[in-house]
Amino acid sequence: MADKLWFIVVALGPLLLGGVIAYSLIRRRRLRATEQIEQKEAVERLYDKPEGGREPTFTRR
Repeated sequence: MADKLWFIVVALGPLLLGGVIAYSLIRRRRLRATEQIEQKEAVERLYDKPEGGREPTFTRR
C-alpha cells in the first residue's frame, strides 16, 4: 500500500502540477493594445512627481 502511495506522489504529482501550469499558461488573457496603453499611462502617473512639484524625500544608504 505504501509503495502505491509513494508512486502516486512521485510520478503523478509532477504530471498533475505540469498540467495545471500548462493549462494556466494557455488560458492566460493577453492585454489588448488599448489596455496596454492605459496601463502604461497609469504607471507613469503613479511614478511622476506629485502636483506640488516636490520630490519624494528618502535617503539612500
